[in-house]
Amino acid sequence: MVKHELVPEHELLGPEEAQKILDKYKITREQLPKILLIDPAIKHLEPKVGDVIRILRTSKFVGDSVYYRVVSE
Repeated sequence: MVKHELVPEHELLGPEEAQKILDKYKITREQLPKILLIDPAIKHLEPKVGDVIRILRTSKFVGDSVYYRVVSE
């Protein structure tokens, strides 16, 4: 886990959980925004291309927000 106040929490989703997210929003992996395989924020997760990453951001103005990215080269 990356410990820095400016880096939000990143979590690697399992295949079943990733598919649930895609089904919920009726989208494909190709429609998700990309995150590079070499991004330092996900390096410790040891992801593979095509994996889905959940990003949890906290803001004192908005509260908690969840974003999803697909790993790409």
